[in-house]
Formats: sequence, C-alpha cells, structure tokens
Amino acid sequence: MNVTDSIHSEEIILGEDGLPVAAKQQPRQHYQPTPAQVLSWLPKNATPEQQDSAIQAHIKPSEITWSQQPDTLHLPGQTAGHSWRDVNMPKYYRESYFTGKPWFHPDLFGGRLGVAGDPVPYGIARDNVITAMLLFCFILAAVAYAKSKRFILRQAKDFFRPPHSDKTTSITETSSELRFQFFLVLQSCLLFALIFFFYVQLRVTDTFIIDQYQVIGIFALINLGYVLVKSAVYWLAGWVFFDRRSNDLWMKSLLFIIAMEGVCLFPVVVLQAYFEMPVETTLVCTGVVIAVFKLLSLYKAYIIFFRHLGNSLQIFLYFCTLELLPLATLVGVLAMVGNYLKVNL
Repeated sequence: MNVTDSIHSEEIILGEDGLPVAAKQQPRQHYQPTPAQVLSWLPKNATPEQQDSAIQAHIKPSEITWSQQPDTLHLPGQTAGHSWRDVNMPKYYRESYFTGKPWFHPDLFGGRLGVAGDPVPYGIARDNVITAMLLFCFILAAVAYAKSKRFILRQAKDFFRPPHSDKTTSITETSSELRFQFFLVLQSCLLFALIFFFYVQLRVTDTFIIDQYQVIGIFALINLGYVLVKSAVYWLAGWVFFDRRSNDLWMKSLLFIIAMEGVCLFPVVVLQAYFEMPVETTLVCTGVVIAVFKLLSLYKAYIIFFRHLGNSLQIFLYFCTLELLPLATLVGVLAMVGNYLKVNL
C-alpha cells in the first residue's frame, strides 16, 4: 500500500503479520523513557529514594558518540577555520610567542574580570612618608620639651621683660638646650615646607617633574637657607649698630621665636592632614601665626635695641628691612621654584 502525506512519499511494504518488511529486517531499538516520564509513573507521595531507584532501574547510561562532522560555524562569506592539529598550517598559527618558554604559565592568574573602578585619590592622611615626618616632629618636640622644659618656660617668662643693664645676660643655656632649640628650628622649616606644598597642590599643580617628597625637601631647604641668611643679616646689623650684649640677647630671642613658631604650626598641619581641614583655613591660620610672631619679634627688638633711643621710629625701618622684606623674598622664591618644578602641559 502507498502512504502519502504532505511532506514526503514513501512506499511501505507490509508482511503477512501486518508489520513493515523493513522493520522486520532491522532490529527494534530499545526504548528508554525520560526521567520525567519515569517520575510520572510513581505515586505523588513517593519518597526521593523511591524516585531515585525508579530512575536507575529504567534509565541506563549509554556511550556518548561525539559528532565527527567539521565545524561550520564561521562568518558568512568567509572560509571555514582550520584546526590547530593541521600540520600544513604555518607555525605561528599553531604556537604562541610564549610556547615552550619559562614565562608561559597558563595556571597563574592573568588579570581581573570586570571594569576597573576609580582609583582612590591621593590624601596626606594615607601618605606613609609624611605621616612618619609628622610623627618624628611630634616626638622631637616632646623630647625637646622634656629635656629643656625649665629653659623654655624661663625664656617665655622673660620674653616680655626689659633686659637689665647690670647683668651680662638674663638667660643662660647649656649646649643640649641650644641643640634642642636648633632641632625645633628644623621642625619649623619642615612645617612651613609642608604648608606651602599644600598651597601648591591646591592653587598651582599636583603633578611635578620630580617626586613630591623631593619637592617638600627642596622647600624645606629653602626655608632653612632663609633662616640662616636672616640670622646672619641680623647678627651683622647688630654688630654694626648695637652693642654685643644686646646683639646676643636678640639672637637668642630670635632662635626662640622661630622654634616656637614651628610648635604653633604643628597642630595646624595635623588638622589639615588628618581631619580634612580646608587648605584655605590652613593658610589663614598660618598667616595668623606668622603675624603674631612678627609682632612679638617687633616688640622684642624694640625693648632690646630702641627702648632707650629718643627716636623710636627707627624700629619700623629696622623691622621692614630685616623682617618683612626677607619674608616677601622667601615667598617669591618658593613660588618661583614651585612653578619651575610643576609639569607644564
């Protein structure tokens, strides 16, 4: 008989038992149900153990036969790709640059998945070098105060008193006390350098042609040179115009003023670095500290040099020449060096 459908036409020959002749010639394949069909045969209250036993009894794993047909998945209009097992292909298709070399480690981690996030911005509080410098300044100030506490308190007490003419000097100090005062002067130079570095980062640039720690070191050396030159000029002016005793008193007072100026600036730098105080506020506080100590130096110079003179207006010429003019020169030199060290885009 002929069986015809809308897809294809095939002639099927039936035998005497009613089965197709082709089916009789070929062995009937074993029918294997799916797991869903096996589970549907079980009652609804079957336990997981019963379900597993039923699936194992009706479903037997068979050997997997992989397809031997070539892969035809490639771009339309392009030829099919070649297997890397093909010996006729060039060597650079079958081997990479690192094949057979000691740097070829496919088992190691080769990168991070996903999109990289924004890097954490630079902060003074996370800078280990600056933190170490500030910690060193704190320890230095604490040791200096512990070793020369009486000397510092006596200098602070006698600072506003006029010097007596019957004494050669009102303050005597040991070499260790002078050494600790010199260390405090170095601390003042470093703190001024840090404050100016904060200003450069805010107003000028945060990218330099050298490392930022070298920039801070250059600023500190400039401040130290300013202190040394200023002290030398003060000593020369006192040696020319005043007596030796007054000049010695003034040099000791100047050393004390510079040392205490750094002690007062230390909390300002710490607040800006670790408590996120705005740089503008830091600059204002620094200006207030500088103004107060300039007024103190003006008062000390008056009671040492010009208290007994008839024309006291000479103090303003002395103060402007030896205090304000060097300070303006220092700021100009620091600004010029900062502009020279920045990266010009």
